[in-house]
Amino acid sequence: MIYNNYEIFINSLKKGDEKAYEYLVDKYYRKIYAYAVSLINDKVIAEDIVQNVLLKTWQYRKKLNKNFSIQSFLYKSVYNEFVNTYQKSKATTYLHYKYLESLEEITTSIDDSKIENFFRIVTEEIEKLPPKCKGVFMLSKIEGLTNIEISEHIDLSIKTVEAQITKAYSKLRNRLGEQYKVLFLFTLVN
Repeated sequence: MIYNNYEIFINSLKKGDEKAYEYLVDKYYRKIYAYAVSLINDKVIAEDIVQNVLLKTWQYRKKLNKNFSIQSFLYKSVYNEFVNTYQKSKATTYLHYKYLESLEEITTSIDDSKIENFFRIVTEEIEKLPPKCKGVFMLSKIEGLTNIEISEHIDLSIKTVEAQITKAYSKLRNRLGEQYKVLFLFTLVN
């Protein structure tokens, strides 16, 4: 559907008309995606930013102002989402640096044979996990998939995926005792 009257379009969107939302996406997606790419120079992150903006626009549609340009609103929202992403990225980079620094301290104070033995023990304990639990844990911690990706990949609910990862950590913690603290450090990056 094409909306020739802006006020009708905004009112339809505010009322939850899915056709109005489809129109919004069709009309503005490419424009705000190009803008996001120009800001961050990463197509994947730009797509995430645009998806977040469009989702939030739908979630907060009742607050849209018919006197304010939706295009300006979307561009401003993309910019704000970019700033939030950048700030989170900066914080994550700092935490990653501190993690690597701590990891280096740990690994230099332990000889190679102990590290090798530790990984052998951890690998053996992972192999002892129930099949479903082991599979989800491996996809998360070894393959680096997100819970959503795992959910889609093996057709489980996100809650089930989270429960399986929690179960795996619990079993490993019980089996490894104090050594679990080091395991947790090694899996934080994922």
